[in-house]
Amino acid sequence: MKYFTIQELTTTNSGLKNIPTEYETDNLMALVDNVLDPARELIGRAIQVNSGFRSREVNAKVGGVKNSQHLTGEAADIVCNDNKKLFEIIRDNLTFDQLINEKDYSWIHVSFSRIRNRKQILVIE
Repeated sequence: MKYFTIQELTTTNSGLKNIPTEYETDNLMALVDNVLDPARELIGRAIQVNSGFRSREVNAKVGGVKNSQHLTGEAADIVCNDNKKLFEIIRDNLTFDQLINEKDYSWIHVSFSRIRNRKQILVIE
């Protein structure tokens, strides 16, 4: 974990408790080591995490889906100053489970699983 911290991956402005278990923390570290840090290296600029791990309560409050990978520490919603380029870098160079272009590159949802990675690419309008 070179560019990201567990604290920034668990920060929420929901006012609710958002503390990952050891398993969820291990998943967050795998996400950083396999996707976020390499993406940061490849794009050569800062990447901001809008949402990483979410407790069930936080996920419900923000309207997340019930089976969200945010719940297990496997997903992050990220942005930088060129989200389209960041999306393409991840798509073309890294292993991931899901990569989602959210609302015309307003943000990117990316997930990584220590079990299996489908390289599923989606667009949500």
